[in-house]
Amino acid sequence: MKQVLDIPAELSGIQQWVLDGLVAVTDEIERALHSDVPAVAALCKQVEQFRGKMLRPTLVLVSGAACGASTDEPPTTELLKLAAVVEMVHMATLVHDDVLDEAEIRRRSQTINDKAGNEAAVLLGDYLISASFRLCASLDDPEPSRLIGKVSMELCEGELLQIQNRDNLSIDEATYFEILEGKTAALVGACTRLGSRAGGASQTIQNSMDVFGRSIGSAFQVQDDLLDLLGTEDVVGKTLGRDLQKGKLTLPLIHHLGNLSHESRARSLTLLENASETRAEATGAKAKAHTNELVQSLKESDSLEYARTTAKSLIERAKSALLPLDDTPARSVLQLLADAVLTRDR
Repeated sequence: MKQVLDIPAELSGIQQWVLDGLVAVTDEIERALHSDVPAVAALCKQVEQFRGKMLRPTLVLVSGAACGASTDEPPTTELLKLAAVVEMVHMATLVHDDVLDEAEIRRRSQTINDKAGNEAAVLLGDYLISASFRLCASLDDPEPSRLIGKVSMELCEGELLQIQNRDNLSIDEATYFEILEGKTAALVGACTRLGSRAGGASQTIQNSMDVFGRSIGSAFQVQDDLLDLLGTEDVVGKTLGRDLQKGKLTLPLIHHLGNLSHESRARSLTLLENASETRAEATGAKAKAHTNELVQSLKESDSLEYARTTAKSLIERAKSALLPLDDTPARSVLQLLADAVLTRDR
């Protein structure tokens, strides 16, 4: 099982507890997605490659441990099922996102839509969501089902708001972060809230854990914006430049366009148009040159640094939300997970 991050030797106990737990979570997912229909089983097998390091299930497990779940014995069935639920919801969003973005590569592999077509990809995403609700409904506590239902609505709201603002060159930061709340932050907040609830946390602590999750979720997406501009597909492991192609203005571009003179803004809009068009047409030297020119302009306006500083601020907010928790190895791991968002390169 892949690890989300390397941690100090003194935290090896909880690290092994999490790794063992993730193996059990994988088993839960495979049982939940089982189908006797060969075509469905084949697609479910293919989507397994999208799991990566399973950050969201890890957050569920560690949040549970930080809020009272014992690490002297395996994670409870409730924690394992909740971890499986959030991962299946996440997998569904990846499949649907690739359809919306017309992406061809995800985790260095062919996307479902590129291999099997948009119809199959949309239906597979629906199958994943349905399986997650079915598993969630098997819990005695009805609250997780209500929360996952609410989060699923927020995910759709975030995507619809982003679609509404395609090619909106005047989009402001408030709208950008409203999109992030739905697209990314809501699900990560659900991971930490549900984990803490299963661990026995009070409502006040659950609220703090929700702030923690949503904050690192937003920071994660800001970092993703930077990687879309600065990363390489070989390292990041997915199709890049889709934000430009789809007319989605991310934080560096919003800051850049909002802090320019009329003359400079006109030049930057031309750069943006050129980078977008050439990204859509080819991945050769011309596309790279136009994108590099746009990136240089973002550097000159300090917009890349602004995005980095914003991400750092969100991580500080996240770590502050952990202060009410007891000082345990699990809390230390949550702090490390927060810091790792800022150094990720994929």
